[in-house]
Amino acid sequence: MFKKTRPAGLPAFFLFLFCGLFSGGAGSMAEVHGQPAEARATGEPINRDYVLNIRKMEGEIVLDGVIDEEDWLRADVATDFFMVTPYDTSYSEAVSEIRMTYDDDALYLSLVFYDVIPGPRVVESLRRDFSFGTNDNFLMFIDPFNDLTTGYSFGVNAAGAMWDGTMNNGHAVDLTWDAKWEVVTRSYDDRWVAEMRIPFSSIRYKAGLDRWNINFSRLDLKINEKSSWAPVPRQFPTASLAYCGVLQWDEPPPDPGIRLSLIPYVFGGASRDFVAGTDTRYRGDAGLDAKVALSTSLNLDLTYNPDFSQADVDQQITDLDRFELFFPEKRQFFLENSDLFANFGSRRIRPFFSRRIGLDAPVLAGARLSGNMGQDWRIGMMNMHTEETALSPSRNFLVASLQRRVLTRSNITGIFVNQQNFGAPEGYDGFGYNRTGGLQFNLASPDNFWTGSFFGLGSVTDGAEGGSQFTQGMDLNYHRQRIRLGLQQYYVGDNYVAAAGFVPRTDFFQVGPRLTIRFYPEGSRLEQHGIVGLVNSFFRPSDFRMTDTESSLGYYFTFHNLSRIDVVYNHNYVMLRRDFDPTNTGIALLPAGSEHDWSEGSVMYRSDTRKLFRYRVAAGYGGFYNGNRRFVEGDLNYRYQPYGSVSLFFSYNDLLLPEPWDRNSFWLIGPKIDVTFTNTLFFTTFIQYNEQLDNLNINARLQWRYKPVSDIFIVYTDNYFPETMNARNRAVVFKMSYWFN
Repeated sequence: MFKKTRPAGLPAFFLFLFCGLFSGGAGSMAEVHGQPAEARATGEPINRDYVLNIRKMEGEIVLDGVIDEEDWLRADVATDFFMVTPYDTSYSEAVSEIRMTYDDDALYLSLVFYDVIPGPRVVESLRRDFSFGTNDNFLMFIDPFNDLTTGYSFGVNAAGAMWDGTMNNGHAVDLTWDAKWEVVTRSYDDRWVAEMRIPFSSIRYKAGLDRWNINFSRLDLKINEKSSWAPVPRQFPTASLAYCGVLQWDEPPPDPGIRLSLIPYVFGGASRDFVAGTDTRYRGDAGLDAKVALSTSLNLDLTYNPDFSQADVDQQITDLDRFELFFPEKRQFFLENSDLFANFGSRRIRPFFSRRIGLDAPVLAGARLSGNMGQDWRIGMMNMHTEETALSPSRNFLVASLQRRVLTRSNITGIFVNQQNFGAPEGYDGFGYNRTGGLQFNLASPDNFWTGSFFGLGSVTDGAEGGSQFTQGMDLNYHRQRIRLGLQQYYVGDNYVAAAGFVPRTDFFQVGPRLTIRFYPEGSRLEQHGIVGLVNSFFRPSDFRMTDTESSLGYYFTFHNLSRIDVVYNHNYVMLRRDFDPTNTGIALLPAGSEHDWSEGSVMYRSDTRKLFRYRVAAGYGGFYNGNRRFVEGDLNYRYQPYGSVSLFFSYNDLLLPEPWDRNSFWLIGPKIDVTFTNTLFFTTFIQYNEQLDNLNINARLQWRYKPVSDIFIVYTDNYFPETMNARNRAVVFKMSYWFN
């Protein structure tokens, strides 16, 4: 068993508690085959002895799903995969074979996956970036910078649907990134086969390296087995770059030099606002994106007059929260190397949140420089400019970050964000500028057992005086197979402002310990079960009085058939610091200073996700501020593989409050039809009825990917008053883009 390394600077008693008490237990295959800490000090992965050699091809390879070319027959084979789940103490039952080669322009892979159980394979649809857990699939994770933190993921499901994304934080995959590449699959009675071609121009990598970190993952749902070529402990995803093997090139990959891609688009649309009584408004427009690869690892993105009308619509939720809700970024321009801009602070303390750009005004133009500079440095710079409207001034957003790798997989990163307003429409009384910046240390031990972040940020706002314009925090985690311990601590000053960020709450000090204990029974229908507990306490910094406590204790059961049961008990205490309407409908307000204490219980059941029909349902009952709440929520899904699915999510909240609120019930129902005619032609219709907003929304989208990363979109959106079905507003959009590379 390899020796654990200790994160520098932790008190001795903390190390004893976390490492000494909980480091015992049976070792996994990954631990048995792991390398000693001193062998990992250079930044090489734990599984550095798992080496796949790749040689330049001598002939040509035709992507046809038939592995008969001479270059494939002489290539090294990655096989003898290790089981990751449900157990990580043996080899995989399923046989997998991966071969790799390359030419001057691209990287090639051949994949052969043999069945253990005959019969149809589990496939959800042909849609790009499929759901990992509901498809038989293959994923590749590559770290072409050898920093064990960033990289790319490419994959394919058994029906030929593509998967691609960028990687950050050593394991996270952002699937909103798309690249130009090709894959062809072929099915046989006893196996499925795929061939992939990934152009070097589609990815960034450090020039001159002849060793990349790499791992391969296979999910075979018929036998409920996830496996990987280089072993990974089952408490971690197979995407964990710390547990990669090595891809050894016979010579460093070619340097393609400066590369330029142009992506022009044309747009046409019509819209009408029935509530305002205006006539139909017609609009035609055009814009341009450009990608300039300044080196193999540094990229410049440019955009002029961008349009994001084809972005997926957000799934709505019933809003019973006191603070602003968070919805993730989905616009392509902001996503490559997005961790350099978006991964600062915490989930609810973000100095920069790209969805603030263009929220209330069209984006005129922008530029973004991001990537790696050498082995240990990464840089990110973004400048975006929005137009002036009748309600908001013209704005310039500047974001700059610089990251330096330290230790093996950790880094120190600095960020600076400036929002500058120019001019002001009549009646505008906002600030002229807002600036925020600071430092963050991201901890990741070589074996991934220790992870965390520590940050400090400050802000300067035009006209802001007094108070604290500072925030700091930490999130430290220790993660083993049977136990996970975590501790969060955050502080946000009363006058800290991140206008281009996401900070829904200020003036608080928070402490939140977390604990998860897992059990893995043998000879049981259960794969695992365990306890999950957490406490989040909020204090008012001026006198350190507790204002909120959120406590949760749950028990979960996960079965070998992939079904799951969760039972949860929650307790909440709130002393309101501002007036608040618990229904968020404007009926009345609970006064600031009032105290509320309540408990609730809930149970959730998720069915076998391999079935053609799967579902999840949860129900709960308990207190809610000065009354009670009961709720039922869930989602239903039936798939007609591989051509798509029909799904329905629903949420019902019944609030039983005293006068003047009385009883308020809110339904949120969202049927969705997702059809994948082929792996290049998709149609989606998403209907959302939101009783709280008194709105019925219809969003239908047809997408034809007529060339790689070149699309035609037709998007139709309609909003109605549910009671009368009178239209609120309506729009239809046509957009066409083409990637010149």
